[in-house]
Amino acid sequence: MSRRDPLYGKLVTIVGGSGFVGNHLAGALLGRGARIRVASRHPETARRLKPLAQLGQIQAARCDATRPDSVAQAIAGADAVVNLVGTFSGDVMGTICGGARNIAQAAAAAGCEAMVHLSAIGADASSPAGYARAKAESEAVVLDAFPQATVLRPSVLFGEDDNFVQMFARLIGALPVLPVFAPHAPLQPLFVDDAAEAVAVALGAPQSYGGKIYEIAGPESITMLDLNRRIAASQRRDRTFIPLPDGVSALFAMLPGTPMNTDQWTLLQAGNRPSGALPGIDAFGIVPRPLGLFLDRWMTRYRRHGRFNEKLVG
Repeated sequence: MSRRDPLYGKLVTIVGGSGFVGNHLAGALLGRGARIRVASRHPETARRLKPLAQLGQIQAARCDATRPDSVAQAIAGADAVVNLVGTFSGDVMGTICGGARNIAQAAAAAGCEAMVHLSAIGADASSPAGYARAKAESEAVVLDAFPQATVLRPSVLFGEDDNFVQMFARLIGALPVLPVFAPHAPLQPLFVDDAAEAVAVALGAPQSYGGKIYEIAGPESITMLDLNRRIAASQRRDRTFIPLPDGVSALFAMLPGTPMNTDQWTLLQAGNRPSGALPGIDAFGIVPRPLGLFLDRWMTRYRRHGRFNEKLVG
């Protein structure tokens, strides 16, 4: 923790900060000496972050991003704001776009020095996916209300506690034969801690990064089929993967109770790589880490006999 860090002692409100990305971002900001306020509908989940902080360095606030008064209270007194609000269900446009508008307007009214808005690769006002349209519209309303905001469009994020790699890991660990949706869809997954670092850098230097949109992604491009095969190999399991035709995948996504809805299928089918038309993660001085750096270690718990697997096989 360096007192020379531009975020040292600053109060950063993380709206929607009690989830996967918020937990990792909180760690990055606390390490820089920032004070953080985790604002979400369920702030009690932020208690697990307490051991990472010094006394008085972290607080939680109940906040509904769709209510301007609730957002204003959560942002009051903050030096900087991060918007992590997102959803694939319910009123997607109202939650993502309406929440972003409320947050940006409150940040401007509070005189915040910096704001980072987390969007997504694939944000597109003309997309058939409501999620992608909402993300595109949210960027517009944020930059309108807070012109010096930094907009980050990350690719799919992975981490040891994610619900992406780990979801496939659980399925591969349990089933001998698995279907693969959009098997040839290209992905460029980004380590969540690298994304968190980009947010922290942008918050600390709004004069350099404000008012711009960045597409941030990992260092390697893989397909969904590649990803499944790599997970199986790291688990030391022999699995059969069946690439599904797009029509079957689309029908599956329309069924209730499935782990993937229509918007998620549409985005997956389109792929998840940067366009190359916008600056990337290298603009933040970050060398992104590949999935392969972590996969063997993370998959140990899914192996038969766990960490004793190698000795038993040998």
